[in-house]
Order: sequence, then structure tokens, then C-alpha cells
Amino acid sequence: MDDKKALFATIRTSVDGILAAGGSLERKLKAITNLLANEIDYYDWVGFYIVEGDTEELVLGPFVGAETEHVRIPFGKGICGQAAATGETIVIQDVSKVTNYLSCAPDVISEIVVPIFHDGRIAGELDIDSHELGPFSWDDRELLEYICACLSKVWEPAGDNV
Repeated sequence: MDDKKALFATIRTSVDGILAAGGSLERKLKAITNLLANEIDYYDWVGFYIVEGDTEELVLGPFVGAETEHVRIPFGKGICGQAAATGETIVIQDVSKVTNYLSCAPDVISEIVVPIFHDGRIAGELDIDSHELGPFSWDDRELLEYICACLSKVWEPAGDNV
């Protein structure tokens, strides 16, 4: 467990560096997806969904992992849509137990979705799928919520994001 805490502390420092560096938000999101996918072995799909303008629809942004047909998700639909509609982090340790689940791939077993806010409203979210049953701990949640809180500070106005 100490190894995980040390790894997550290192990832936080790396994310701080990514966000402090110059470049577009898209470049920063790509760097974060690569970092998380490469450093955490049970993060099998890592991606961002971006709220498009004033719509209530999520549009797939930078991601690492298998291609998905879910490139546009309305608020309320699936785990991503529910997180966008409620503005709350959602952790699903076993997607087979969820009726409103949008399957991206047959080998996905668990999912965590963390909203990103900007100017008091949902602007996007970080979505992570795992091929393991129940891998997400409180430490995962804290790390991902930290990343999303940091992203909210550097978020660019709608339309300029990706």
C-alpha cells in the first residue's frame, strides 16, 4: 500500500508539472491520459469527455485505450452521463451490476468517472475503465479528484478546449 501512495504522490507532482507547462489544454489532457495509462497498470482505458458549448452532451477528447463507439454521450446516459448530470464522482466496481451502463468494450469490469468544473458548471470529466473487478480505492478517487480540481483551474472557455 505504501508503494501505491508513493506512486500516486509522484503522479500528482507530474500532473502539477504538466499543468504548469505551456501549451494547449488538449496537449495537457493527452499528457495526463498517457501518464495515468502508463503508470497505473489497472487503468486500461483513460480518457476525457468535454462538454460541447452550452449543450448537455459530452464529446470524446484525448484518450488512451481501445477505440470506443461512444464519442458523444448525452447527460444522464451511462456512467459518464450520470456523472455529468449529477456533478458527482461515480465509482462502479462491477459494471455488470449497473442497468444504465454503456459498454465500451466487453473486457471492462470497473469504471470511475470524475467531473471537471469550470465557472461553476460541468465542463468535462475524466473517465477510467479497468479490466479488473473492484480495483478503485479511496486513494484512486482522491488522486483523480485532485487532477480534475487542478484541471478546472486551467480550463479554457468552451470551444477553445480541444
